[in-house]
Amino acid sequence: MSNTVNWKDLVLPHILSLQAYSSARDEFSGDAKVFLDANENPFDEEQHNWNRYPDPLQKDIKNQLSEIKGIASSNIFLGNGSDEAIDLLFRIFCKGGESNVITCPPTYGMYKVSAAIHNVENIEVSLTNDFQLDVNAILNAANEESKMLFICSPNNPTGNSLRKDDIQNLLEKFKGIVVIDEAYIDFSAQKSWTHQLENYQNLVVLQTLSKAWGLASARLGMAFANQELIKILNKVKPPYNISGPSQKLVSDSLKNKKGFEEQIKSILAEKDKLNQKLQDIPGVKKVYLTDANFILIKINEAKSIYQKLIEKGIVVRDRSNVKLCDDCLRITIGTAEENEILITALSDI
Repeated sequence: MSNTVNWKDLVLPHILSLQAYSSARDEFSGDAKVFLDANENPFDEEQHNWNRYPDPLQKDIKNQLSEIKGIASSNIFLGNGSDEAIDLLFRIFCKGGESNVITCPPTYGMYKVSAAIHNVENIEVSLTNDFQLDVNAILNAANEESKMLFICSPNNPTGNSLRKDDIQNLLEKFKGIVVIDEAYIDFSAQKSWTHQLENYQNLVVLQTLSKAWGLASARLGMAFANQELIKILNKVKPPYNISGPSQKLVSDSLKNKKGFEEQIKSILAEKDKLNQKLQDIPGVKKVYLTDANFILIKINEAKSIYQKLIEKGIVVRDRSNVKLCDDCLRITIGTAEENEILITALSDI
């Protein structure tokens, strides 16, 4: 079964009729020796081509990702972090002062911030006590102005994957765009929803190279969607949203799939060790199951422990003010040495 809603009916009319900016690099493709079309500085002393504008559609990287992900390059949008894709989706589907979106806290905070930036109401429907989607509550909260539903799986900050059947139910019944944020999918045994794009025209999947690929500084996020929506995202984005140096760094890194796989294996092995050691520390009330590269723990006097760790030069994330996460700290999996330093410090405290 698929959603019967025509996603194009959700696109703001002025976006559908928008005439995209045409850059010099959009208007020329092929080989040339002399470039006098883009008002660039002609001098390239470092021989890196940094004096030239980068490929506005990042074709080489999309072709690499297409092979790695098993997804057609025409279904891939690249943004300056996943946050750019989130921002553009608000621009495409939401009208300030009228539209609303639904989020399911505790979850990634940027959905709510983007809603506020665009003057879009953010309807919050909490996860259940076991950090799963409350499908009926979400559908009951939705109305004709509900344009997007944001689902983070594996979820941040809880780390767990959300049930496949619940997500499928929402994809079929929610009358808007369903955005599934898979920033941590590479650490999970769960199958990506990117392979369901043909079945759900209202599905957008977000991923990133910041986590598993170790490229947080490069700021490259991915959105996967039907080809027509990808065209609209490319129409709305700034002309050169991914810099030349970032494109080169990313392209080189994607060639090292073996290194990527080895790092994932190492992180997951360290997670298992850290999980066990955390459970042996007095004061730790619960270590939550996680499909991500971090662990959420419930601990006595979380705020105090957080400050004492900082005094020892160790920074974790205090999530105790987040809904359903009272007295919780979120701990990223580090190297074996870093994890041991953390355990020693917690034991001392």
